[in-house]
Parts: sequence; structure tokens; C-alpha cells
Amino acid sequence: MNKAQLVEAITDKMGGRQQASDAVDAVLDAIIRAVVSGERVSVTGFGSFEKVERPARYARNPQTGERVRVKKTSVPRFRAGQGFKDLVSGSKRLPKNDTAVKKAPKGSLSGGTKTTAKAAAKKATKKATAAAKKATAKKTTAKKTAAKKAPAKRTTAKKASAKKTTAKKSSAKKASAKKTAAKKSAKKAPAKKATAKKAPARKAAGRRTTAKKTTARKR
Repeated sequence: MNKAQLVEAITDKMGGRQQASDAVDAVLDAIIRAVVSGERVSVTGFGSFEKVERPARYARNPQTGERVRVKKTSVPRFRAGQGFKDLVSGSKRLPKNDTAVKKAPKGSLSGGTKTTAKAAAKKATKKATAAAKKATAKKTTAKKTAAKKAPAKRTTAKKASAKKTTAKKSSAKKASAKKTAAKKSAKKAPAKKATAKKAPARKAAGRRTTAKKTTARKR
């Protein structure tokens, strides 16, 4: 079993492939960092990981049989725990609800990765289409609201212009009415003057007739 198969085996327990991969990576990274720094990582029932120092020594090349000097080095070592040894040897049986890793069937890994890749691609396309639909819906609603606001502004402008024109017309009518009234009053004033002038003429004629009558009586 490789790392990919291990991730696939614990996917159901971790709630997803990505969560399982992150868990495996985190555990392995923590073990490696601890061992490199010289610490001993011990998991009860499973085993322990530790760093071991190998001094310089001589060894033989298996192909040529020549004696070769090997430098001093450090190597990692894993020692299985007693519980792990007992389960492997068969002296103990695994519990019914075991947490042991099951072997994945041949060909299931590749098929599973393909199916998961297809599912991920489908999800990505669905998300992209949903985002595109939302964007288009927002644009259409914005256009509709702008179109609704524009006629309202036009109607208000028309109403304002209509009010202005009616005001102008009413003011023009009032001015014309005032002008006609002034003209009528001007026409009436000369007539009064003429009547005033005619009245003294009549009085003078009356005086002349009375004078003529008196002179005739005297004679």
C-alpha cells in the first residue's frame, strides 16, 4: 500500500479525500521533524521512531568484494510495539470494529482518482456557471432599475416644463387682460372729456337765445 491508497482507505472516516490527505501529511511531517531533531516518537501499541548514530566502519562491496570505508552517519529506526507484534504474529486478533487499514482492490485506486477528478471538475463547472448566472442576473436587474428610473425622471421633467408653460401662459393672459383693460379705460376717458366740453356750449346757446328774447321784448 502506498500513500495514495492509504489516503483513499481513510477518506470515509475523515469525511473527504482532501481532509484525509491533509491528516496523513500532517502526521508524517510531525514524525519526520521530531526524528530529525533527535527526538523519539513513540505511539503506544504501534511502535516508536528514533534517530540512530552509526559510527564510521569498513564494509565490502557485494559486487567486487572490495573493502570500502563508510563514513559516520545517522539513520532513522522504527521499532514495532508489542501490541503491533502480537497482531502480526497472530497471537492476538483484531477487534470487530477495527481501525486497521484495509487493502484496496487492484485498479480501484486509478478508477477512484479518475472519478474524484471528474466530480471535482463537475463541481467547478457548476460553481462557475452559477457565478456567471448570478452576475448576469445582477446586470439585468441593474439595467431594469436604471430603465425604470429614467422614465420617471423624464416624466418629472415633462411635468416641470408643463408647469412652466402654463405659468407663462397664465402670466401672458394676465398681461394681455391688463393691457385690454387699460385700453378700454383710455377710450372711456376721452368720451367723458367730450361730454364735458359739450355741456358749456349748450349753456352758451341758451344764454344767447334768452338775450335775443329780451332785446325783442324791449323793442
